[in-house]
Amino acid sequence: MPEDILMEIKRDYVLSKLRDGERIDGRRLDEIRPIEIQTGLIAKAEGSALVKLGNTMVVAGVKMQPGEPFPDTPDQGIIITNAELVPLASPTFEPGPPDENAIELARVVDRGIRHSEAIDLSKLCIEEGEKVWIVFIDIWALDDDGNLMDASALAAIAALLNTTVPAERFELGDNFPLPVRDLPIAITSLVFEDKILVDPCRDELSIGKNTITITTDQNDNIVSIQKSGPFLLSEKVFDRLIDISIEKAREVRKLLRDV
Repeated sequence: MPEDILMEIKRDYVLSKLRDGERIDGRRLDEIRPIEIQTGLIAKAEGSALVKLGNTMVVAGVKMQPGEPFPDTPDQGIIITNAELVPLASPTFEPGPPDENAIELARVVDRGIRHSEAIDLSKLCIEEGEKVWIVFIDIWALDDDGNLMDASALAAIAALLNTTVPAERFELGDNFPLPVRDLPIAITSLVFEDKILVDPCRDELSIGKNTITITTDQNDNIVSIQKSGPFLLSEKVFDRLIDISIEKAREVRKLLRDV
């Protein structure tokens, strides 16, 4: 069956369920799919994590090395985040350099970590103005069943929690845990008319890709907002989105701490 006809069938099914206040997989509108987190999977990385969000699967790896600091922050370490949408993860992903979707994904994850000050970058200074630790966060989408944004953000922070600074390898003293001091959590919702669908799966995105990702820190402060799609939000819906995102972030953060 042609892909466009199949998507139309899925769209009609999703809409028919929404009219009854239901989702196609039986979840509540504000319910997140089951989450699995595994850490320490990549032996050659300083830290790594695999996250399964329903059928969406993402791996994040962390590598570190000494380098020169930025001129405006001579006493702070550096974070560099990249994302790769592996072609086997989705029929819409193509080989080649990162496209706009991969770039957006990396920027949203990076912004959540950076703006929450999740890593104490001052503790990654080796010699002020000369040498600091550079933290490379690489994200690979292995299976896309919707909401790569939340799965990637969760995999990144889980990998950072699992990271050991490799000081001994570079003869810079003893190894030590990466100084992670906050746990930013991203929550993405699909907005359709007056309904808010938290953690949309791929089939639900057939009714439109009007999504908004709200990242909060462990004190419930909003550190990042990313809106995708040309849609308008009323103040009432936006307030609901914020409340839901904070509540769901608390749930995910508790799971992350338990892991």
